[in-house]
Amino acid sequence: MDPKQIEEIMELIKEFFPENTSIAISDTNEYLYYQPSKKIDLKIQPGDPIKDGSAAHQAINYGHKISTYIDPEVFGVAYYGMSIPLIEEGEIKGAITAVLPQKPSAFLTNYITIKVDDCWYPIKHDQVIYLETQLRKTFVKSRTREGYHRLNLSDLELFLSPESFIRCHRSYIVNIDYIDEIQPDSHSTFLLIMKDGTRIPVSQRYASYFRRSLGF
Repeated sequence: MDPKQIEEIMELIKEFFPENTSIAISDTNEYLYYQPSKKIDLKIQPGDPIKDGSAAHQAINYGHKISTYIDPEVFGVAYYGMSIPLIEEGEIKGAITAVLPQKPSAFLTNYITIKVDDCWYPIKHDQVIYLETQLRKTFVKSRTREGYHRLNLSDLELFLSPESFIRCHRSYIVNIDYIDEIQPDSHSTFLLIMKDGTRIPVSQRYASYFRRSLGF
């Protein structure tokens, strides 16, 4: 990951999180960038190895978004970590991690704003049916509209509630409330039939995580 990519990611992240958020960017072995906040600082230095049990370590090893409290044994201070793996052409290249003193649901917006033609429309998260990667943008299908968000799927995943949204494929995130049926599928392990009739695959990479999350 080159410095220009890191700079672009940081500009996007700053728009969503308040000042009390520390941000870490890593490859699969070590941290490349760290921006501490005034309220919580893990004392990470570029070049430090990724610690076992950290949010970044879990996201890279499990291959999906992690949103969880991390015990103080890892960095010497407890924190709430939100980390997503950075995936390029199906291969995990690293992770981006938000470090917060508490669970962020109290201040993150419940809206996602999509562009349709030359206008923008705020859509409540609970109205979103699924999100799909399309040409480096994210296509958002909701109950009332469909349009595009400028963040890619992995960046956008960081801001969606794990209680409602689940990654089922490198190209798809679905809202669990809009899954109508889960069918076995020989090519992708499972096939989701959404309430709007859309058919979405669950890839082998996400199959175990998907089953654990939904309890079957």
